[in-house]
Amino acid sequence: MKQCFLFLCALLLATSLCAQHDIHVSPHGQDSNNGSLSAPLQTLSAALRQVRNAPVTEVRIQLSAGSYPLEKTLLINPEVLNGHTLTIQAYMGAQVTIHGLSPIRAKWQPWQQGVLKAHIGKGLMLDQLYCNGVPLPMARYPNADSTQHIFYGTAADAISPERVQRWQSPAGGYVHALHQGMWGGFHYLITGKDPQGQLQLEGGWQNNRPAPMHAQYRFVENILEELDAPGEWYYDTVRGILYIYPPQGVNMQQAVFARSVIDDLVHITGTTTSPVSSVTVRGIRFTGTNRTFMHTREPLLRSDWTIYRGGAILISGGRHIRISDCDFGYLGGNALFVSGYNRDVQLSGNHIQYIGGTAIAFVGDSSAVRSPLYRYADTLALSRLDIVPGPVNDRYPDSCAATDNLIHHIGTIEKQVAGVQISMARRIRVQHNSIYQVPRAGINIGDGCWGGHDIGFNDVFNTVLETSDHGAFNSWGRDRYWVPDIHATDERVARNPDLPLLDAVDPVLLHDNRFQCAHGWDIDLDDGSSNYRIYNNVCLQGGLKLREGYGRTVWNNILVNSTFHPHVWYLHSGDVFRHNIVGGSYAPIRLRSWGTTVDSNLLPTAVAVAAAQKNGTDKHSLAGDPDFSDPSGGDYQVKAGSPAFRIGFVNFAMRDLGVRSARLKALAQSPSLPPIRAIVAATSGDTLQWLGARLKNITTLGERSAAGLYDQEGALVLQVSPGSLAAKSGLKAGDVIRKVNGQSIRDLLGLQELIKSLSWQLSTDLLLIRDQQERRLDLPLR
Repeated sequence: MKQCFLFLCALLLATSLCAQHDIHVSPHGQDSNNGSLSAPLQTLSAALRQVRNAPVTEVRIQLSAGSYPLEKTLLINPEVLNGHTLTIQAYMGAQVTIHGLSPIRAKWQPWQQGVLKAHIGKGLMLDQLYCNGVPLPMARYPNADSTQHIFYGTAADAISPERVQRWQSPAGGYVHALHQGMWGGFHYLITGKDPQGQLQLEGGWQNNRPAPMHAQYRFVENILEELDAPGEWYYDTVRGILYIYPPQGVNMQQAVFARSVIDDLVHITGTTTSPVSSVTVRGIRFTGTNRTFMHTREPLLRSDWTIYRGGAILISGGRHIRISDCDFGYLGGNALFVSGYNRDVQLSGNHIQYIGGTAIAFVGDSSAVRSPLYRYADTLALSRLDIVPGPVNDRYPDSCAATDNLIHHIGTIEKQVAGVQISMARRIRVQHNSIYQVPRAGINIGDGCWGGHDIGFNDVFNTVLETSDHGAFNSWGRDRYWVPDIHATDERVARNPDLPLLDAVDPVLLHDNRFQCAHGWDIDLDDGSSNYRIYNNVCLQGGLKLREGYGRTVWNNILVNSTFHPHVWYLHSGDVFRHNIVGGSYAPIRLRSWGTTVDSNLLPTAVAVAAAQKNGTDKHSLAGDPDFSDPSGGDYQVKAGSPAFRIGFVNFAMRDLGVRSARLKALAQSPSLPPIRAIVAATSGDTLQWLGARLKNITTLGERSAAGLYDQEGALVLQVSPGSLAAKSGLKAGDVIRKVNGQSIRDLLGLQELIKSLSWQLSTDLLLIRDQQERRLDLPLR
């Protein structure tokens, strides 16, 4: 009898330990209820208050169908959990939305020229106005045009004095523009205008490569006088009046209007010593947040990025966190941001679209970085450099993943964004994601800290649509040892060969992906990117670029209609490029060394092979048609008998790319596949001899990228003869002459005309670009 009693007690204890406690929430519930299925709560905040005292460890908040508005960010931390695990999910697959919207109840009255107005109250924060769940554009110039691929329309005269004169009170408006070099974007708040009619602006900190805004690609919004197109609106905060030009096809008396009231919806936060653990969010739609571009100002080391540490869901100090099968849409800023210390955070099965910022970010804290630097030109003397490998502390994401996510139409306002962004993190797995329709990179790694990432089986296309000089996959490696001067870095590494791997501790695996870039390279390893293993990738348009770096091994890739772009390599880079199918002649720029091995590749023509062999590479490379199985259907495996097998190429599977879940596969698009064509050797173009320097026009994006130019103006120095006047001035191969005698140089023709006017002078002043920075030289003319 006693044994039976003990058995029953043990059984009851085991049952209680395995049981889950459900807290039910419904838009039709009451927070005074007990949270049962028959008496649900009404709000998420009330449900979270019940978690702390739940009778069993595993707690589920079950959300019935409907919308759940948040007036402030929902906080989930160790104090809320009190040792419990937590799942927040849609109850039995219900349609559930969590949003940061507050309703606007407007009584519309005619104003003028088809515009309506309504008094909605003074002093409201109104950043995004939603009509039937979709955000509308602020009154803007030029008007939004879906056929325009940059900012939905731009104009050079967006803030011209003539236009500004028309604006009675522009304070509160915004100016948005691309970076002068099209390296992302800038955003400014208009604080007023001076007596001369010039706008007074605050902002421009959204890009870590300071520069003027682009002269053409700019627009202005939130200006009453520009309210002239369907869907546009303007809110007068002083008078409390909302003006709107009715959207086409919308019944204004029946439409539901709302305004966004918060930046972030959910914060899941802990610390390194007290992490928030075992939280799952599943099957929920998130929408309705403010735009956060004016908060995007924290520099990510020496990359081109600044960021805002926030999003629809922010995870900081988390362990064993799962965000799965959720939808994120019509958000003002980022969707999912994993910040600082995090371990085993898994983001999977999510659909992210039409958001203002980045889809997924894994970003550590710079306190974990040894000898951190924050601007491109910042450097440290070797004597001051911390030479201990790896991080200082554990305040960074490690062993986290973004898998099976469908990401498209992101960066609707911010342009320095990515489908997946990684910075100051370690061992991040990014696999089976479909990423397309993005203004900049699909996947970006901002620095070498600390590697170990596994980037595979992703389908990334229609990228770099609104910017330039970038990659579908892009990386930087401006790590602690790196300096812009290639020769200076050579000298540093010669003195201490361990420098390149102090931050890039573990190799990054980039494999089995399909990439396509509109205005750059399909794979772009920029500025010092080191310690990469790149294999089994299909590049559909822009090819593969390796700028200077160390320890990159590239093999068994297919560069369709494109080629290999080695730029300004270090003398002893240790780079390897072999067993690849290449669609055209190599496109080297300012190479002094070809690494450890460039050989055993398949090029399209004997001319391309001969050109490579002149550089001392590709002794065993072959020319020929790879004979792809079904290129129009996306199968670039080569048929039996292909010459690719003779150079060591191995077929790899390429059907299982992008998202895998049935829900997302039904929604995901695929890239347009190009017809196969051979690329012949590129010609150097016309050259000009001047004072011992051989010059040429800037004709390719590669030349522009290698020099760090914003445009293709200037004269590129190909060679400087020793002892010449050009050599005596300090001019070097790779320099780009931008001005002579104070006059801008567009091309060689312009330079020739200018030279004629200098014959009477003893010397002239040169403004040039070297190592992506402006320099001045005095050039003797005789």
